[in-house]
Amino acid sequence: MYDKIIIAEDLGSINEGILQLAKKLQIEEIDQVQYCEEAYLKIKKAFQEQQPYQLLITDLSFKTDYRPQQINSGKELITKLKEEHPELKIIAYSIEDRKAKIEQLLKKGIEAYVCKDRNGLVELEEAITQTANNKTYLSPQIQKIIATKADFEIEEYDIYLLNNLAEGLSQDAISKQLKAKNISPNSLSSVEKRVSKLKIHLGAKNTYQLIALSKDIGLI
Repeated sequence: MYDKIIIAEDLGSINEGILQLAKKLQIEEIDQVQYCEEAYLKIKKAFQEQQPYQLLITDLSFKTDYRPQQINSGKELITKLKEEHPELKIIAYSIEDRKAKIEQLLKKGIEAYVCKDRNGLVELEEAITQTANNKTYLSPQIQKIIATKADFEIEEYDIYLLNNLAEGLSQDAISKQLKAKNISPNSLSSVEKRVSKLKIHLGAKNTYQLIALSKDIGLI
């Protein structure tokens, strides 16, 4: 079992529930924070002092308030920490159940994803136990979501299109850029068709909404 963990959760009641669970599991050192940036700084300091946390349990959504933050979401926190300290185990504990967002986090290397629902703490206990034994864990409903084969799968090509659209490039300009880089398909009609499919897949009415939704679920 873990000796030292940190919990990043902005809702006090949920934070308290996780704390009591950690105590039940006899984890000796438990720190709690309500801001992603605070979690990041504490984790960085612990590594620098050679007394690292072994596990981070984090929500994905954090309400903004009067305090300016450089890291505003659990996804940003996970991304930075997995890049800088891949050995740190991370459990995402969230109500988010969109397949694309979950898959993005799994690709970043999180060890577990637990749904924050009526069975959340029971599943979180299992996730903590499994990850402490170097195993991964997904809530049963998340397993079903991941196992569901979509009619349309997001590919690296789509991420490339979305990033360029977000930077303000027209579809014609993206087509020319693809041709210059020898990336196929690169015709304007191919780009237009793929962007149309992305809009349908994400439920976007226009390009602006497509970019906003892509950012929201962590595709870009």
